[in-house]
Amino acid sequence: MKRYLSVFSVLLAGILWGIISIFIKALSQSGLDALQITFVRMLVSAPLMMLAVAFTDKNNLKIKLKDMWFFIGTGIISIVLFNACYFYTMIHSQTSVAVVLLYTSPVFIMLISRVIFKEKITSQKLIALVMTFVGCVFVAGLSKSENITSKIVLIGLASGLFYGLYTIFGRFALEKYNSLTVTAYTFVFGLVGAFPISNPDETFSIISKNPELIFWCIGIGVVCTILPYLFYTWGLSKMESSKAAIIVAVEPLVGAVMGMTFYNEEKSLTKIIGITLILLAIVLLNIKNKDNKTS
Repeated sequence: MKRYLSVFSVLLAGILWGIISIFIKALSQSGLDALQITFVRMLVSAPLMMLAVAFTDKNNLKIKLKDMWFFIGTGIISIVLFNACYFYTMIHSQTSVAVVLLYTSPVFIMLISRVIFKEKITSQKLIALVMTFVGCVFVAGLSKSENITSKIVLIGLASGLFYGLYTIFGRFALEKYNSLTVTAYTFVFGLVGAFPISNPDETFSIISKNPELIFWCIGIGVVCTILPYLFYTWGLSKMESSKAAIIVAVEPLVGAVMGMTFYNEEKSLTKIIGITLILLAIVLLNIKNKDNKTS
């Protein structure tokens, strides 16, 4: 039962990340750029998460100075750099290109986890990885994309690497701290990293002129940041990094379903096949295999 609860937790994280387009559209239409939206996410989530942790158990706020590199890794290297690269790719090419390049992250995680954590690269994982990536390509419709420069590809791949590094740094942090502590300090360091590059004065000016944005700011900070990172970090503490990375790929699936349902995006057979492949990959990972003894 605990095994499936951790899978459900990671799946739920992917679902909540997958609905972020609702909030991104509302905030970007009001004049906030990618870095400013990243700053807003951290500005809302960091203090709320710290208050929640302090309220439940103040001892969870204690970290050692020598362990700060964990949270520099999850907060600045992962969250801030991932968002910068991801949104650059999205702005200068297409959302579909950005999504597919982002979901090269399981490849990076699987290779790094093999070296650092000695996780086995099983045939089951490899098949699921291929199914997931092909599914993401089909869902996003990469074959229709044009004018993809080498610079865009490299920055897009970097977004996948930085996105995946949350899982790697998070595993180290979870060996010493619980998921609440890891999530809270990830947001604090993410805020520190986003502040100097997001033009805060302009950000506050735009929000002050559009008070209704406060609702969307709180939404992206709580629904698409605090909750999914809590679910993912807790689930990650109960399973292998490479497995969690593939399961959370439900995110582009959710994004595609939302696009077809709410934004009148194309309902093509290719997308349906892609969604099916991602779902089958998640199911495959949860079938016990003699070649994969770790749940």
